[in-house]
Amino acid sequence: MADLSTSLATAASGMQAQASRLRHVSENIANADTPGYHRKTISFAEMAETGGVETSPVHLDRSVLARIYDPGHPLADETGHYDGSNVDLVIEVADAREAQRSYEANLRMFDQARQMTQSLFELLRK
Repeated sequence: MADLSTSLATAASGMQAQASRLRHVSENIANADTPGYHRKTISFAEMAETGGVETSPVHLDRSVLARIYDPGHPLADETGHYDGSNVDLVIEVADAREAQRSYEANLRMFDQARQMTQSLFELLRK
């Protein structure tokens, strides 16, 4: 029974981690055209005591911001350039798909462990 509880907790932590990742990817996509925006990233680490997953604090991608030439933009300097964002939409869409698929895999694992627990309780009632 403890193994099934551990499986449920592990799958739930995986779903939480992927939901957090998807939230940050969504923020990155929404701010892709925001001047001066730095892409947000998170990483995962295994929780030693439960085997689940935890997320790190949010990190800002410090790669160089794109320089955009638009002399009419209110943030443009004397050369007509301003700092764009460092968000690459292709990477963000790929990250979103990966997070969605990982979330779905954890959801299937959670559902399977829940069904096994339910079956065990039905056997014990007999």
